[in-house]
Amino acid sequence: MGRGTGRRSASTALGLALATLALGPVAGPAAALPRAATGLVPAPPGVPTVVLPATDVSPQTTAPPVDPALDAALSAALRSKALGTDVTVSVLDVASGKVLVGRGDTRPQQPASSLKVLTAVTVLQTYGDDARLTTAAVTGATPSEVVLVGGGDATLTRAPASTASLPAGQAARPASMAALAAATATALKAEGLTRVTLKADDTLFTGPRTAEGWPASYVTSGVVSPVSALSVDGGRTGAAVRTRDADPALAAARYFAQRLAAAGVTVTGTVGRGSAPASAVALASVQSPTMADLVERMLTQSDDDLAEALAHLAGAKAGGSASFVGGVAATTSVLTSLGVPTEGVRLSDGSGLSAVDHVPALTMVRTLAAAATDAPASGQDTGVLWPTTSGLPVAGVTGTLADRFATPGTSAGRGVVRAKTGTLTGVNSLSGLVRDRQGRLLAFSFIADGSPGPVLDARAALDRGASVLAAS
Repeated sequence: MGRGTGRRSASTALGLALATLALGPVAGPAAALPRAATGLVPAPPGVPTVVLPATDVSPQTTAPPVDPALDAALSAALRSKALGTDVTVSVLDVASGKVLVGRGDTRPQQPASSLKVLTAVTVLQTYGDDARLTTAAVTGATPSEVVLVGGGDATLTRAPASTASLPAGQAARPASMAALAAATATALKAEGLTRVTLKADDTLFTGPRTAEGWPASYVTSGVVSPVSALSVDGGRTGAAVRTRDADPALAAARYFAQRLAAAGVTVTGTVGRGSAPASAVALASVQSPTMADLVERMLTQSDDDLAEALAHLAGAKAGGSASFVGGVAATTSVLTSLGVPTEGVRLSDGSGLSAVDHVPALTMVRTLAAAATDAPASGQDTGVLWPTTSGLPVAGVTGTLADRFATPGTSAGRGVVRAKTGTLTGVNSLSGLVRDRQGRLLAFSFIADGSPGPVLDARAALDRGASVLAAS
């Protein structure tokens, strides 16, 4: 697996391996943090000047003792009617590998979007952190036929966006379909072609386009798109809308045809579906951000469409097929190779949307620890799994944790906890990493899949639990 020098330089500033947890100085609270509208409700506290300082996780010969006081404090923090009575808990000292708190942590529960941590580790271990995905326009069966070939890039967008306008966790500019069409038109006109036919090739991904355990309403209500190797804007009908195209590949090709027309190349006939011939020659192509950037975006924003594309891609290399089944097989294989226990793990997708997904809390913390302690290859600065740790949202600062850790009992975790959220009907989870006041790096996972809510109260309880660890 190759490593991009530019990307590696960025990570070098964060230090070795687990030092990818160090974000460096933060100039005050993030702009997205909630603020009181009146003087009746106090504003949430600010974040520390340094977020997640680097932590020494060198192997320890003496494991820390189990702390009954920590267990009791954690139990009190997580005691909430909103979470229900069935909350599994696992807290692991990363340096020693010892479980400090374990309550039901070998019993599988629905993790919801916390599952994306497993997907992140799987695709990084399979592809490396500097791989990029290519979307290409190639020649077809006849001189005047163009085939648009999808490479599984779920971040491909219709039109260019400025880097400054992108949200946290999306620092790298996505590839643009408009740019691909412009370059393709230039290549066609150089060959004297201004009238072509067009086909969409989405054959990279195979099998069903929706996962077992997904209600039909997930697609119709815009929660997630049918999984496709070719799509724009996550399969949405527009860049800033929620509705989804029933056939993302054909919708992407039709937009591509519009952009070709704008550049002086007319697409005749109906845009159809077909495979690029073995003799195809590339006319133009665009590339996604690096796999590191894709994983960070997927985790920070909890991007379901991106998670499913990454899982399918991992399936292509390590699971026998670029499908839901292949993605599951790849995940199980990679976790096993990393020494992560997979007993009781049952998966249907890569996003955590499926009710079929069940993962023990112990599997979650062992996966996080594997990512945190991933050793660099010879001549490299960081292990290949580092984007799993750097992509986790930071409490009160980024992504799905930006507006959390602002309730009573959570100030110790604000700016210190880094974790993946998980929310489905009846499910609330939080799994991540935190450095405690003793300097230990802890991996933790709290999963409640019998959570009656209210959701805000359930989240507050999970935030209190993580804050107890930060203050321990």
